[in-house]
Amino acid sequence: MEKAITISQLAELEKISTEYCRLDNDYLLARLEGGLRRDRIRSSVPMRFDGLTFFLCRRGSMTVEINLEKHELSDNSLLGIGPDRMVNVDRVGAGDFDGYIFFLSRHFLEDTNIDLNIVNVQPQLSVDETPVMPLDVSEAEFAESILKVIYSNTTLNDPLYARSIARSLVAAFCYLIMQKIARRQSVTTESERPRSRRLLYAHEFRLLVNKYHRRERSVAFYASKMFISPKYLSLVIKETTGRSAAEWIDDYVILEAKNMLRFSGMNIQQIAYELNFPNQSAFGKYFKHLTGLSPTAYQRS
Repeated sequence: MEKAITISQLAELEKISTEYCRLDNDYLLARLEGGLRRDRIRSSVPMRFDGLTFFLCRRGSMTVEINLEKHELSDNSLLGIGPDRMVNVDRVGAGDFDGYIFFLSRHFLEDTNIDLNIVNVQPQLSVDETPVMPLDVSEAEFAESILKVIYSNTTLNDPLYARSIARSLVAAFCYLIMQKIARRQSVTTESERPRSRRLLYAHEFRLLVNKYHRRERSVAFYASKMFISPKYLSLVIKETTGRSAAEWIDDYVILEAKNMLRFSGMNIQQIAYELNFPNQSAFGKYFKHLTGLSPTAYQRS
């Protein structure tokens, strides 16, 4: 898999931020507020970041797409996104918005001694839950206060001291999230969560596609992994998501291809090889059929 984008490649956020700080390739914090123009915040291409990403919405609304699934943030809500997921800011609601985007690199978190598997929100939720966490006012204020101190620490202190102080502040932020998850899970026990067999199949299918789409594009492959027939898998996915299994696979592949064409630095032949196409021509036909553009035209757009 190609390298994920780095903190430095996210620095354009400074142009639309009212408060912005960045510490080398360790972390980046941007506050977005006011009547934001949608075309300025919307990502032109979904991006994969090798670390944790947090969206804290204090006021207004925002739609964030994670691996093709859309999630809505509203007043006093928090979204945590684990490493290597495709993320795109799909929409910012009309009117005033006030919120934060916080990127934490993997190497910074490793130095902070926080286990990514503990902090990563998504795997801990049931298949029918959203990873967006509503916060009460005091929780939202506390989360924002930590981010404000991180901002002040980064902009006022020497980088050596700022980095050390930030590790403790980031740990506090993550512990707040873990506490929220624990409370959420205690309210809704495992036995109470509605988990129909078909929803579980749909969830398992999405996990498998996320894992294998760079090498496998056949519905039959995923059906065999799940020990069901391709026909039944197609039926289940269509009924539970409204889209066919083949469409989901194609969407993941195209999402990956767009990301690689824009960010990987590979040529088209190398990308075709990475995505397990027999040759550059086959990849080009596949890409153009689904997007209306050739890979070369997309790179230049």
